[in-house]
Amino acid sequence: MKREFASLTPQEALHVAIFIEERNAELYQQFAELFADFKDPDSLEIAQVFWEMSQEERRHGTFLQDKYFDRYGTQSCVVTEEEIRDLTEVPRLENSDIFALARTKGSLSPRRTALQAALEAEQSAQRYYARLAEVTHEPL
Repeated sequence: MKREFASLTPQEALHVAIFIEERNAELYQQFAELFADFKDPDSLEIAQVFWEMSQEERRHGTFLQDKYFDRYGTQSCVVTEEEIRDLTEVPRLENSDIFALARTKGSLSPRRTALQAALEAEQSAQRYYARLAEVTHEPL
């Protein structure tokens, strides 16, 4: 049965946040590899943006893993991302977006267009974590 994020314990919330960061790092890396395969200058620029975003998500995941270890040590947590009803921060690129990014020749640079996909995911995450912080109480 799917759980609402409001029902998560602080340990579970932190555990799920780690999964989210790791998942997004992988997605951004896949986007980078996809655009790198086009091999034209604009696509390589987009690939670089996604590579940088992948590295940033990995840094976030490492930071959260350190926090988890500081608070919970090696205690295991059995909740998985699939068990949560409301997930957040899933960067998405549809096929049409990929081709539009690869052929962008207008007022928006390819870099800016790629960053827009990430920005939308990050804004979703900010709203998600703010709501989660309101219902998850644990002393710091």
